Amino acid sequence: MKVILQQDVSGQGKKGQLINVSDGYARNFLLPRNFAVKATPGNMKIVQQEEKARQKKIEAEISLATEISAKLETLIVRIQAHSGEAGGKLFGSVTSKEISEELLGQHGVEIEKTKIVQDEPIKTFGPHEIKCKLGFEVTGVINILVVEA
Repeated sequence: MKVILQQDVSGQGKKGQLINVSDGYARNFLLPRNFAVKATPGNMKIVQQEEKARQKKIEAEISLATEISAKLETLIVRIQAHSGEAGGKLFGSVTSKEISEELLGQHGVEIEKTKIVQDEPIKTFGPHEIKCKLGFEVTGVINILVVEA
C-alpha cells in the first residue's frame, strides 16, 4: 500500500515522503496513529501544495539573509567597554550577546547571539571583524569598533 507520511517515522522516511509499505503495517500501525495517510490523488495534491509553500518560505528566508548580509557590510557597531589596564586591554571581553544587543539598538538589525561566531574573545580596543552565520550557508561580517567608556 502506498502512503504519505504525516511525520518522520523511524526506519521508514521523513514527513511528506511517499512510501510503499505492507497493507498490515499501514492499516494496523501507520494509519491509526496518524503517522500516514493513504496516497490518493487528492492527498498527493495537498502534499505538492505544502511542498511549494515550504519552498517559497525557504526562498524568502534566503533572500532576507542575503539582504541582512549586504546591510552588515556598511554598518559599524560601536561598543563601549571599560579598560582594566593601561596596556589597551579590556576588563573582561566583548561577548556575542553585547554585539547582538548593540547591533539591534544602534542599527535595528536583529541577529541572534548564537549566530555570531567569535573565534576568540575580543579583549582589545579598536576595530574588529566578526563573522555571523545567517542561515542557508549565508554568512555576514559585522564590523565592530570597541572604544573606551
